[in-house]
Amino acid sequence: MDFNDTPEQAEFRQEVRAWLDANAERKTPGKRSLNRRIDSERGLELAKEWQTKKADAGYACMSFPEEYGGQGRPQLFSIVYEQEEANYDVPTGFFSIGLGMCAPTMMAYATEEQKKRHIPPMVRGEEVWCQLFSEPGAGSDLAGLRTRAERDGDDWVINGQKVWTSGAHYSDFGILVTRHDTSLAKHKGLTYFFIDMHDPAVEVRPIKQISGASDFNEVYFTNLRVPDSQRLGEIGAGWQVAITTLMNERLAVAGAPAPDAADLLRLAQSIDLEGGPAIEDSAVRGRIADWFVESEGLRLIRARTLTALAKGQTPGPESSIGKVVSAPKLQEISSYGADLLDTAGPTMGDEGSLDALYQAGYLYAPGLRIAGGTDEILRNIVAERVLGLPGDIRVDRDKPFSEIPTGS
Repeated sequence: MDFNDTPEQAEFRQEVRAWLDANAERKTPGKRSLNRRIDSERGLELAKEWQTKKADAGYACMSFPEEYGGQGRPQLFSIVYEQEEANYDVPTGFFSIGLGMCAPTMMAYATEEQKKRHIPPMVRGEEVWCQLFSEPGAGSDLAGLRTRAERDGDDWVINGQKVWTSGAHYSDFGILVTRHDTSLAKHKGLTYFFIDMHDPAVEVRPIKQISGASDFNEVYFTNLRVPDSQRLGEIGAGWQVAITTLMNERLAVAGAPAPDAADLLRLAQSIDLEGGPAIEDSAVRGRIADWFVESEGLRLIRARTLTALAKGQTPGPESSIGKVVSAPKLQEISSYGADLLDTAGPTMGDEGSLDALYQAGYLYAPGLRIAGGTDEILRNIVAERVLGLPGDIRVDRDKPFSEIPTGS
């Protein structure tokens, strides 16, 4: 890895900083980000405005081909932009699924006409996409899904349920994995589609979280008719298409929001314990140092992944390392920060205060440890596909799906 900018990249970085300085506000240490201070409805409105502004300036999805709304520039220029944008308080998150997971899948499997119709509106923030994968009985084991797709002429009729679908309540389209044949092994009887989330046959029910927010949803399909033209990949190749999505998902969700080690350091500098300032306590410093080392390790792993992407390689299983470390780290830092706050720990604090970072992070972290693959699933992926260790015994691997016991 070479962490130094080329002359061209250095010039571009200065250009990006100048544009961001003119159009956004720099992050203030100790202040909750814009994303944490606004509700989802207002946040979506602001995020769409920001995404459109980026697209108009030529900074949105620069590595995408020009015909799909990008600039056709090397991936490293998108990375430089993302590095710089991370220093500014701008609304983000609403397009990470669409641009990070759905768009790459569409690029790989959709028709040229479909790509030109759907990807540019994603890039401009005009349309939002979601990912319809997990089900009540098929989360970590996605291949155990039961949402059925039955062929009817040129259409497919879909019935079933998905759950934990982030952003379904404000999405315009979604990518969907279904089971079309229960007589085949569970990984072989799957077919993949994209659907219109505004279809009357699609019902979205937001799930109320412990934090009071409703970021994800249950989604029901009742005789949803989807034309075969909206199938992505061959019939029965749904698992292969899903793997494309999942590899990009692991990269897209590899990081975690604040608080991080730097936030905890600022907190320790600002409060006193019984023996004096928290930062002077060796135990506190030791914990912060541990998390700082983890953060640096994650930064270097991500840099290695981004270097591979810049060379045109596909995200691989090593992307799982980022999430399997960052999600537990968020929960641990949030818990420790709340402990340092003592009696203020259970309170959310002022909306703009540093204190509220730890309470919000602690409530958010358990969901992050499940979304995009549980800790256990990700550890298996790293063990088997990165380290080459023997795989788990899977007794249902070659059985027809209809013969797999349901536990009922």
